[in-house]
Amino acid sequence: MPRLQKRSVSLTGHATSLALEPEFWAVLEVAAAQDGLSVAQLIVQIDEARGERPLASACRVYALNRASQD
Repeated sequence: MPRLQKRSVSLTGHATSLALEPEFWAVLEVAAAQDGLSVAQLIVQIDEARGERPLASACRVYALNRASQD
């Protein structure tokens, strides 16, 4: 089972950490590059649209949806 990779990001002015599997980070990195964003900027967009869903879950769902479009 892959280990989670934890990264720090700044959301609305406060630092938080986010732990995801390496495969999800890879999809987010590609998506951010394709959209001309940093990974942190992409995560801010995901955060703003996630509603009540936990951030890590929202990032995983975003990555799955994005990967299925490619």
